Amino acid sequence: MARRAVEQELSRERILEAARHLFITKGYRAISMRSIGQHLGYSHGSLYYHFKEKAELFYAIVVDDFNHVATLLGEAMNRPPEEGVGKVEQLMLEFIRFGLDHPYQYEIMFMIRDEELLAYCRAEQGKCFDLFSGMVRRYLKEEGYVPEDWQSVPLTLFLSAHGFISYYIQDKIKFDDVKSAALSHVRVLCRSL
Repeated sequence: MARRAVEQELSRERILEAARHLFITKGYRAISMRSIGQHLGYSHGSLYYHFKEKAELFYAIVVDDFNHVATLLGEAMNRPPEEGVGKVEQLMLEFIRFGLDHPYQYEIMFMIRDEELLAYCRAEQGKCFDLFSGMVRRYLKEEGYVPEDWQSVPLTLFLSAHGFISYYIQDKIKFDDVKSAALSHVRVLCRSL
């Protein structure tokens, strides 16, 4: 197949989606560029047009997923909260929703244990936490909380949301199935603010 035809048919997005699925279902180490190409019905050489190596492809998936979370959190903070839900509660609920409704992505982003792959995730995890913290701190400042809380509260809230997701993600439970429990969880946490 001519290179131009491959470029038009085999998009970066298709490669990312197929690779994400294979990494999740079979594991990073069990997957090669060749197996991703076969899964898509293309030669592995056509993948190299978009990605130099498997590690670069994995990192692109991680960056793509963290960018998606950043967009969701930004949207959550910019829309008016539902009645009876505070801004920070809304932010936490959006994070929990993402984790439970996208369990495979969340596991790659926050729960991967492979040392080689962790190196690709740590920087993005840090950026995500910094974004979350910045949003919480902005709220704390607007509401007149003392500066000592500006540092400790965001980490406590982030880890609590992660713990909630980690508990339910094992059973692949969707957010809507535990929405009331999630709301109770974030309310208890935010009430202590």
